[in-house]
Amino acid sequence: MTGLEGERDLAAALLGLKERSGLSYQQLGCRVFISSSTLHRYCSGKGVPGDFGLVLRIARECGADPAELNELLRRWEAVTGEGRGELGSLTAPAPAAGSPEPAPARGVPHPVRSRRASRFRRLARTLGMALLVLGTAIASTPHGTGRDLLPKPAGTSPVPAPAAAASWARPPAPVDPELFGVTMNSYSGAMPSFRVGALRLWDSETRWSQLEPRRGEFDWTTLDRLLDGAGRQGLPSLFVFGGTPAWAAPDARKAAYPEGARAAPPDGLADWDAFVRALVGHAGARIDAYELWVMANHEHHYNGSVKTLVEMTRRASRIIEELDPDATVVCPSVTKLWTARAHRFLTQFAELGGYQYCDAAGVKLYQRRVTDPPETILDAVRKVEQTFHKAGYHLPLWNTGTTQTLPLNDPLEPEQAADHAVRFYLAGLYARNWGLERMYFYAWGNGKIPIVLQAERQPPTKAGLFVGVLQQWLAHARVTSCGHGPQVSLPDNVWECRFTAADARGAPRTTRIVWAYSGTATVRAGNGAAIVRRLDGTASALDAEDSVQITERPVLIEHTDAPPA
Repeated sequence: MTGLEGERDLAAALLGLKERSGLSYQQLGCRVFISSSTLHRYCSGKGVPGDFGLVLRIARECGADPAELNELLRRWEAVTGEGRGELGSLTAPAPAAGSPEPAPARGVPHPVRSRRASRFRRLARTLGMALLVLGTAIASTPHGTGRDLLPKPAGTSPVPAPAAAASWARPPAPVDPELFGVTMNSYSGAMPSFRVGALRLWDSETRWSQLEPRRGEFDWTTLDRLLDGAGRQGLPSLFVFGGTPAWAAPDARKAAYPEGARAAPPDGLADWDAFVRALVGHAGARIDAYELWVMANHEHHYNGSVKTLVEMTRRASRIIEELDPDATVVCPSVTKLWTARAHRFLTQFAELGGYQYCDAAGVKLYQRRVTDPPETILDAVRKVEQTFHKAGYHLPLWNTGTTQTLPLNDPLEPEQAADHAVRFYLAGLYARNWGLERMYFYAWGNGKIPIVLQAERQPPTKAGLFVGVLQQWLAHARVTSCGHGPQVSLPDNVWECRFTAADARGAPRTTRIVWAYSGTATVRAGNGAAIVRRLDGTASALDAEDSVQITERPVLIEHTDAPPA
């Protein structure tokens, strides 16, 4: 069976179970802690779960019996090349007394501690404690050996890394192309001419106040133009709510928009219900996800109460689920996540039950200063995870952009801008271990921000072209680990992520993307090293003893076999 046939075979089995269960993609995704769009890819053959534990959770939530679980394992092994080894055939014993019930559908909070305990028990029963112990050992074992490093130059001092940037390793997982999102600062319908994976609509003339300028009168012209452009390129679209029309809150403070939009909820939530219903009904399947408010903890965008925002979230989620059950609902985004005030907002929204109505949490992850290394966002990711843990929730995170003060920063020099743009997405890939699923770069089409990917009607900048090359490197790759510094036998300032991929003959190979957090370093290529590729398209042959100069611009090192582990 070919790889493509195997993927279709596995997808057909998952789709059959899903349809038999009667659950929507949104409901089932919520129960197994993945987005509905990710689940849809697995059931349509556009992606393969990198961890059989996830396949198992999907199957069990759909009521699969032991024979079906064994068949799923066979199909998954055929696609991924993973063997049973000494684990033998998979059995599915009945839950032991006291085992937790399946996670509820959206609408009920998911305590983190119970979720993690449930995952541990399920995997332990099916895959065996030996696999879990092995995974822990891999995660704590350096990826290289001391002989892979050249001595650091005299005078090299350690570079402080983000406190949350712990190294990690796990079973191979596909790199989702939707990780590479951009926010559209354009309303013409023109699309990026370099490779991107997802679109977010904001500052694109699609605010509520622009789509419904008068109560009950809708102008979908701009929205349709953007959605049609996204559809032609096969790109999923995230719609963002914000900008209450003046007629819906006439006495509220004006927002920073020329049409007189308000930074407040509407006076009557029936107007909110009507707009959400009209929007979802008009857009249909052309909109894949909805962010239920923009920068909800910033007074220039929302200055109502958290209680009202939770109620708006509940109402919108109910309407979206009714009209488009496969759409992903993203809770209102929160900015300034390095401040205690932002985390108080997260906590209050959680305590009032807001996150139980969503499939993902919207967060704004960006450097405090535009010149800071992109990896500094990892501190904020870790703090968000801790806040959700305390609040008893665990949701995928969608990074939906930056802050409104971004244009006040000076432009970065083009070479540094290109490096930072690529590392923005690598930082998001690194943060997958803490639940980060999407990264939306701010922005496409805007030529007046510090890092420009492509100004509308202009060719892509070096930053935009490099982001496209990064995606080409990662097409069909599966990430296995990310780490930095001595934790993975690298110099203090060197970071890497490792992947598995198939070469032109279908043989597996290991690839590494390596870069310096700051400054430069020199490393040996390592066992099996064959070639180093650069973002400008150049490449050089390597062997194990060659040295590679590592800078703040990432490079790809391909190996003919796995480097030392």
